[in-house]
Amino acid sequence: MLPTRRATNALLSLAISMLAAAPLSAQAAAARQPIVGEGQRISPTLTPGIRVGNMIFASGQLGTSPNDTTIAGQTTRALENTEKVFKAAGTTLINAVKCTVFLTDVKDFQGMNQAYTKFFPSNPPARSTVVVAALVVPNAKVEIECQGVIP
Repeated sequence: MLPTRRATNALLSLAISMLAAAPLSAQAAAARQPIVGEGQRISPTLTPGIRVGNMIFASGQLGTSPNDTTIAGQTTRALENTEKVFKAAGTTLINAVKCTVFLTDVKDFQGMNQAYTKFFPSNPPARSTVVVAALVVPNAKVEIECQGVIP
């Protein structure tokens, strides 16, 4: 008797859940290297970046500053913070392959784009932009996370 599609999907879901719940092997855990950019630090709940093989995964970077509360200023600072993580990993934003931008106000999209394109003037990485109700820091307007390759 052939299994039904429903039974096959259930088994597949179970297998995926078991793999996701499995602890990292010692080799995989050793391959995860924390990356900390200049002026940044690891906290109990956050690492600025993780290197795995030739990939860098930069955590979401905020751009809050008491000196510049504009969307352009916050976007610039968030990408400068991302640059620090990439630099500490041995690469640059030229090698970014995917970024996700979180905005608290859709009206800031154009201003964010103007600052963003200064960091990626040609061949920009793939990008998603998501509007969210709020970010973890009250006055934050933008948070940017990026993944890239290390040559």
